[in-house]
Amino acid sequence: MKSGKIATIKPGRTARKRLEVHPLTSDRWKDLVALFGERGACGGCWCMWWRLARSAFVKGKGAGNRRALRKIVEGDGVPGLIAYFDGTPAGWCSVAPREDYPVLSRSRVLAPVDDRPVWSIVCFFVAKPFRRGGLTASLIEGALAYAKKKGASIVEGYPVEPKKGSLPDAFAYTGLASSFRRAGFAEVARRSATRPLMRYYLSKTGTPTGSAGARARAGSARRS
Repeated sequence: MKSGKIATIKPGRTARKRLEVHPLTSDRWKDLVALFGERGACGGCWCMWWRLARSAFVKGKGAGNRRALRKIVEGDGVPGLIAYFDGTPAGWCSVAPREDYPVLSRSRVLAPVDDRPVWSIVCFFVAKPFRRGGLTASLIEGALAYAKKKGASIVEGYPVEPKKGSLPDAFAYTGLASSFRRAGFAEVARRSATRPLMRYYLSKTGTPTGSAGARARAGSARRS
């Protein structure tokens, strides 16, 4: 199945390179394999951490998790988006309806704040040559566009917010809170000092009232 382009973006720090963001479909599987490499992005994860029971994830590290992700793709599921710089696979963002990530509901810190249907951005992976160049921001933008195209009204993110300094890349795989704020996300819950739960409201039907709604609208205004 041929995937449709979500966005063509020229980030500020890479203005001479063209970035395209596409849904990961079966015709792009080989590109994801090239991007993730032998480590499956990180420690044999293959972006299955949020989708599998912990015992199944550990047992499948490496080849098993790779097969599990490929099964989703070949079954016409779209587990996320892949970004290309001038045709080279450069970055990944896992975005899908929240129910596709059952581990979230089992987390005390990231459990649902209400019963509204939401889409979730749970993971990023950026190849080393393309890090610290604004690619995560472009992937968030692409994820919002894709979720909106699929009918989402709310998109959640689960970033980290270090108390001070920076984090090693391996510990920032859910993104940084600062990146989500710049994209217009509003914090709606914080059950851990370093893990805000953030939302972006794509439609009027999803927009909350009160201070969270005001923050979301302010963020959206900054983007316009």
